[in-house]
Amino acid sequence: MSLFASWLAASPPDAAIEIAPEAVSLAVLGSRGSDPVVQAHAVAHLPPGAVVPSLSSVNIADRAAVAQALRTACERAGQRPRRAALVIPDLAARVSLVRFDQIPARREDLEQLIRWQMKKSSPFPVEDACLTHSPGAVSGTGGEFVVVAARRETVREYESVCDDAGIYAGLVDLSTMSVVNLYLASGEPPTGDWLVVHMRPDYTSIAIMRGDDLIFFRSRAEGEEETLSDVIHQTTMYYQDRLGGQGFQRVLAGGSSRVPGGVELARQDLAARVGTPVESLDPTRAAALADRITATPEQLAVLAPLAGMLLRTRREAVPA
Repeated sequence: MSLFASWLAASPPDAAIEIAPEAVSLAVLGSRGSDPVVQAHAVAHLPPGAVVPSLSSVNIADRAAVAQALRTACERAGQRPRRAALVIPDLAARVSLVRFDQIPARREDLEQLIRWQMKKSSPFPVEDACLTHSPGAVSGTGGEFVVVAARRETVREYESVCDDAGIYAGLVDLSTMSVVNLYLASGEPPTGDWLVVHMRPDYTSIAIMRGDDLIFFRSRAEGEEETLSDVIHQTTMYYQDRLGGQGFQRVLAGGSSRVPGGVELARQDLAARVGTPVESLDPTRAAALADRITATPEQLAVLAPLAGMLLRTRREAVPA
């Protein structure tokens, strides 16, 4: 599940960068034998309002401040990557599940059909969009596709920050999609139905997976009338009534919150509602950390999307 890819390379990128409203973070993945290891990691905080994720308006309000934060993160990590995979906020794009009773045999026909379908719901002209799709659940001759769309100009805003720091951002994906990919790329990916609740200060996203397939996705911006508890309740009802849900095998939740202790309170409420133990987001299940990286819950939450992006690019790299 990727938003935009522009390189064809036999090797994965040097680093992953996340540009979020509150901070810019960076991670570098290496190896210890055949096992992946996060070798370096750093965070540089942003002034309020420097990044304001949106589907239809300017996202990078203070490009100079964001570019400087990226340079600072590189200096703190002791890294100056030439190429990087880029993680952007979920609110900068729209994730849709599109179902077809009959899937065209030719890729070109499928892409045209998806674009035609997206025109009905897109808040911006599809002609101006970076749009990508990944296969979802299959049923008979039909099936679903996970479609991610963002304005081309929005994607370019985030890429331009990397340009200013002398880094080529050749692959872009969403934060929660990268968290999901963290677990898909792990040695023991979840089976059955599993739920991911990814909290950030400006939004919370909920993803329901059925094995390897995304079957539900929703992002809730902070400030909306519905509380997170209400959204989780509605999601679980929809899962049971419309998605044939028989219960979650695993529930994963974590991230960051504006409210002290907000993540833990949300995790407790989620456990009470779904009746399943809730696991914290933990990138160390898929990649070890170098000895100098402190594994606090806050640090692990920041690393989760970065590690997910890096593991995914390593898995998808074309053998040399």
